[in-house]
Amino acid sequence: MQSLLHVAAMAPMSIPSPSWSGFDIPLPWGTLRIHAYALCILLGIIVGLWLTAVRWKRRGTPEGSLWDIAIWAIPFGIVGGRLYHVISSPDAYFGPGFNGTGDLSLIPQIWRGGLGIWGAVVLGVVGAWLGCRRSGVKLTAFLDAAAPGLLLAQAIGRWGNWFNQELFGGPTTLPWGLQIDPNSPNFPAGMPSDTLFHPTFLYESLWNIIGVVVLIVLDRRFHFRRGRLFWLYAIYYTLGRVWIEALRIDDAEQINLFGITTRLNVWTSIFVFVAALIIFIALSLRGRPEPDTAYLPGREPAAVTAETDEPAAVDPSAGDDETAAADETNSTIVTDTKGQDTDGSVSDTGARGNLRNNQSDLGHTAEPTETAEESHAGVTSDSGSASTETSASSAPGSGPEAGSTK
Repeated sequence: MQSLLHVAAMAPMSIPSPSWSGFDIPLPWGTLRIHAYALCILLGIIVGLWLTAVRWKRRGTPEGSLWDIAIWAIPFGIVGGRLYHVISSPDAYFGPGFNGTGDLSLIPQIWRGGLGIWGAVVLGVVGAWLGCRRSGVKLTAFLDAAAPGLLLAQAIGRWGNWFNQELFGGPTTLPWGLQIDPNSPNFPAGMPSDTLFHPTFLYESLWNIIGVVVLIVLDRRFHFRRGRLFWLYAIYYTLGRVWIEALRIDDAEQINLFGITTRLNVWTSIFVFVAALIIFIALSLRGRPEPDTAYLPGREPAAVTAETDEPAAVDPSAGDDETAAADETNSTIVTDTKGQDTDGSVSDTGARGNLRNNQSDLGHTAEPTETAEESHAGVTSDSGSASTETSASSAPGSGPEAGSTK
């Protein structure tokens, strides 16, 4: 017990700031800087795509369609995420109050950090829609398959904020407080150098990982369709983002609504939560459509129908020669009946093999009917009376009597 207490006492009581933020690749004309932030984003995309691919394949979708969608969704998402960040935190790019003292050249430098999830999702969905149209699948089906993977990608990508020492919360004395290098440009001015901060990147990462498990478990239980799992993702994520965003102290656009002034991302989370909840409830009340398919109407794969394997139909008015030829083509012996079933039932003879959607195998050779009582069971005439005795052809190639097959 004492040894455990000693280990606990030696354990760090805070999260240290990272001493590594990337590496350089030497090139003939200089060096290429690979930032840890970008690696976290890239790793998140890869893992998120893996989970999405597993779920997408289970929907019976076209092979390779995920990548056709991803090449549209990912670039659109990155551009949208950057644009939202620039709009929500404009001072560095346009100057305080848009006074023109900012540096516009910083806008494309995404390796410095700054991707807003709201813009990434909105434009990412636009890109996914383009890819889905080209692949012949429904956008809602793809969004349902991608929702857990998207949340997992966000959980991994958030660690990029740790490497950049950015987007942390206010001061805290909790044992998991985050250390920030006092020399970092993100360290709040006027605070002691040993101040610990809320690790909001860790809070959101853990929240998202839990959400991945929740979404997968609920989807296995209820089989959400028509985009409902995606809207459930939005409900879950925004619910956590409200309180996590409220802890942050980095510069952000402040919005006053209903007499309350708070960060733009807080208001955005609230509005998205309400909208997603309403849409989720509305979709749930509509019920499940039939049939449930991931394909767009008219883009379903060509189904192999049983019509190509069905025997040729015999014209009741045809002569014996034509009837015999049809019999040879079908390679079956047709049972002759003089009755007709009003509800589609037939006798238990081999004639059932010539009917579609029946239990008998196609091409099954009928056994000759021994007695009128055997064929009488299950066969009725149009007027409801019992059918007459059926008889099987006694010689291969001989057809039924003209007009007798119903």
